[in-house]
Amino acid sequence: MWNAWAHVGSFAPIWKATRSVCGVVTRSRLMSEPAIRARGLTKSVGGGGKRRTILAGVDVDAAEGELQVIAGRSGSGKTTLMGILGGLVAQDEGEVTIFGHRLDLLDDAGRRAFIRQSIGWVFQASGLLPNLTAEENVALALNMTGLYGEEAKRRARQALDWVDLGNRAGHLSNELSGGEQQRVALARAVVKEPLLLLADEPTSQLDTETARSMMRFIRDVADSGTTVLVATHDEAARDVADKLIHLEDGRIVG
Repeated sequence: MWNAWAHVGSFAPIWKATRSVCGVVTRSRLMSEPAIRARGLTKSVGGGGKRRTILAGVDVDAAEGELQVIAGRSGSGKTTLMGILGGLVAQDEGEVTIFGHRLDLLDDAGRRAFIRQSIGWVFQASGLLPNLTAEENVALALNMTGLYGEEAKRRARQALDWVDLGNRAGHLSNELSGGEQQRVALARAVVKEPLLLLADEPTSQLDTETARSMMRFIRDVADSGTTVLVATHDEAARDVADKLIHLEDGRIVG
């Protein structure tokens, strides 16, 4: 397997024993415990007689550098589960630990800092800002962690080179194809060297070959040591997964 990070040299994530993220000390990536450990996750919406269960007692374990695919039809709870694991959605019950940190036990500032620094997201829609170039969109992720100027530009260009879009760095996002936009979104997600990458239906709007290419890039992120979870119904994602989780009516069935 081609090592994506080696391709961009110093862009490779090299983790020390600990590092501080705005007061949150993260654990070493060389851990014996799971990188992600979720237990008893439940989530319901609505009220009264119209209350609907989205997740019902879901457990997840993922190792460092593992690529897990969460499969299931629309409405099975995939997106809600991803949102809880990424700290964007609050569960009703249960707990999530990411690299030794219980997100619900961090104060608001610490939780936001941990999520901003340590979790990368790729969504169904790229979410690129149309008035910014590809390079500026990627650099924005670094700006949010406090890195600006030439170093942010350099790392953004490296990330775009990795997804084979270095020659499109100066193009506005609306000048890019759908596949190119998703690759820029992936570059934006990984440029800050996250502990965890979450991708929610990242290939649903792509043709078959472009989807396969996108999943190869995501596979390379996991091979670099980043833990990756992908929620999808795309067979191309299953082909590169280390583990497949099937979600049905808010429960893991296989």
